[in-house]
Amino acid sequence: MVNMTADEELLFAKDVSSEVSGKPREHLAPWRILIVDDDPDVHTTTSFALRGTEILGRSLAFLHADSAEQARKVLGNENDIAVILLDVVMEEEDSGLKLVRVIREQLGMLDTRIILRTGQPGYAPEMDAIRDYDINDYKTKSELTRNKLFTALTSAIRSYRQIRTINSNRHGLDLIVRASGELLALSGIRNFAAGVITQMSALLGIMPEGLICVRRPPEGVLSHSDDTVVIAAAGRYASLINLPIKEIGNDHVYACLNHCMDLEQHVFGPDYTTLFFGSRSHRNMAAYLDAPLEIDDSSRQLLEVFCTNISVGLENTLLFSQLHEFAYFDSLTGLPNRRSLINKLDERLLGGERGRYSLALMDLDAFAETNDALGHQYGDELLKTVAERIRSTMGPQCTLARLSADTFAILGQIEQLLPAKLLGIFRDPFLIQEHELMISCTMGIAHLADIDGNGSEALKDAYLALRKAKSQTRGEYVLFSRDMATEIRERSRLLQALRIAIERQRLFLCYQPQICLRDGHVIGMEALLRWRTEEGSMISPDRFIPIAEHSGLIVGIGDWVLRMSCFQQAELTKAGFHDLSVGVNVSMGQFRHPRFLSSLQSALADSGANPTLIELEITESMAMEEADLLARTIDSIKALGVRIAVDDFGTGFSSLSYLQRLQVDRLKIDKAFVAEIEKSERARRIPELVIQLGHKLGLTVMAEGVETVGQAEILTSLGCEDAQGFHYAMPMEPDKLIDWLRTYTARIPHT
Repeated sequence: MVNMTADEELLFAKDVSSEVSGKPREHLAPWRILIVDDDPDVHTTTSFALRGTEILGRSLAFLHADSAEQARKVLGNENDIAVILLDVVMEEEDSGLKLVRVIREQLGMLDTRIILRTGQPGYAPEMDAIRDYDINDYKTKSELTRNKLFTALTSAIRSYRQIRTINSNRHGLDLIVRASGELLALSGIRNFAAGVITQMSALLGIMPEGLICVRRPPEGVLSHSDDTVVIAAAGRYASLINLPIKEIGNDHVYACLNHCMDLEQHVFGPDYTTLFFGSRSHRNMAAYLDAPLEIDDSSRQLLEVFCTNISVGLENTLLFSQLHEFAYFDSLTGLPNRRSLINKLDERLLGGERGRYSLALMDLDAFAETNDALGHQYGDELLKTVAERIRSTMGPQCTLARLSADTFAILGQIEQLLPAKLLGIFRDPFLIQEHELMISCTMGIAHLADIDGNGSEALKDAYLALRKAKSQTRGEYVLFSRDMATEIRERSRLLQALRIAIERQRLFLCYQPQICLRDGHVIGMEALLRWRTEEGSMISPDRFIPIAEHSGLIVGIGDWVLRMSCFQQAELTKAGFHDLSVGVNVSMGQFRHPRFLSSLQSALADSGANPTLIELEITESMAMEEADLLARTIDSIKALGVRIAVDDFGTGFSSLSYLQRLQVDRLKIDKAFVAEIEKSERARRIPELVIQLGHKLGLTVMAEGVETVGQAEILTSLGCEDAQGFHYAMPMEPDKLIDWLRTYTARIPHT
């Protein structure tokens, strides 16, 4: 609960004293307040804030429940509870709302007032629950300062006391409750106001002849007729709906309504009645009736209760409108939000016109950087300016929505959402705080005819296209296709299967020997990751390794591969193969991980492997992408004695500068170049250049994917030192590797 200032404490004390009646306090039972909240601090803070407080001349007595279940037990044993301060979210997300139903329906506690409280400002209770179960108020906990809590309780207790007071006039009360229920069932303030005239006339036994106006005063200004409009009218006033009251052409009615709202109380004249319906949001209403009211005290009480309920109904109606805005509109731009867009998409998809419509998602490029550099206020102004330009360009025939911080959506007919037109919105600079700013957008577009499913599916598919566009070229667009959805589903299925495979230890290592081209002896081997399914089939590394990298699983997998490879090198040494190295592929995700070096040191220490016979393989793209990070990490790795090789060399847009900066030991020629090497003289040029470059830099060179004698002979003639490929050996599991090494080395006695 928010702490009060000293001024609030003084005001609080003043408010309390003003409510105390002349009746001796010791003869009045306290108002019983039930606090239902799973946060003990809420109980303590609320009791502390209101200790010693009196409302309407009576003290307060607090009952406590820390769950909806405990509250049911308390309510089953206690009666005459005036107010329940109820937390919305407790054991479950809707525990509070479920308890409201129990209170009203099962326990029949219709008099008790309920004030909903929540610690989650974004959570909005169900509208039908507020409407149907007569919730007195709804506040976030941060709103309830001591003064505001006192005000809310005073209003609720006053309502409770009034309802209890008029139990003697059951028929009138039934009319009020019935009228209030019917009014609360009406949505929108205009429908609500029209219902007030009907119900009020029936309750008071007069003809529905009158009008209702509403006022919303400008902030800091005492408003009069300029902001007061007729929202409901009946009888001879029916034609005045939607007019400002200064334009209704009746000075008497105009003066009476203004007088009523200025006084903020009922005014009874000799031939008319004006009733005031207040609102805490200051959007007050007043009703003018063409009839005087001569009522006794009992009837006046009924009238007061009715007006109080109307005020509560007005507040609830305004709350409905506010919740609707929160639920369906973006607070910054005023545009429809994601939920609203999905509803509109559902309409289009179910309306039989899906073939005519497209959905475009527009993501502002580099918005986060702009926001960070220039400030959030600048960023907010930019978003509002972009929204206004899109709206003015596309016109009212398109639905524009804001989905996230910098992503907008446009739903419209296909011919309206042409990519060139959409990209053209960003051709001119945006004027923000007297500065011109050029900004581009990247788009994903989906035709509704290509969507299988509802609005949520349409939005998801458009996001697939947007993500693909952002991964390719910023400032352009990608059109959704069904193949994208199939690919995503397949990736998702494979990811789940990979997680299970890791748990069930279906991943294993094979080792492919590496051969010296000069004399044919084995110099080492490369550890290769494999995946065998439960059914015995093999999943290609080309399929699952990119998914592991994208999902982050590669870090854990890579650590395991590195550790097993170190143990395998140690096993080779024990088997008598003392100089065989083991190459291990390392991903960028592993290099970035803060514990990579410690994992490497641990693997070397635990396995007893010779660090000089462990070779970590990085790709050329990694070396070019984050050379600074790699340079620092490689320096630390080299300090351990471990060697470094650049794998798949020549497949990227090579930058020779990184080879000078990084302490690498070997270049590996990609198998794609080796596969072409026998076809023409030209095909030999790239392998030849790589070999010469490696030698100039003092590096050894290994060729991958050697499958024929001819390839091996050409590589030897070009000066390549080492090779690996099916020509020499397939990748083998550890138990077969030792047997192969013994057989192979037996054929080459000089090794």
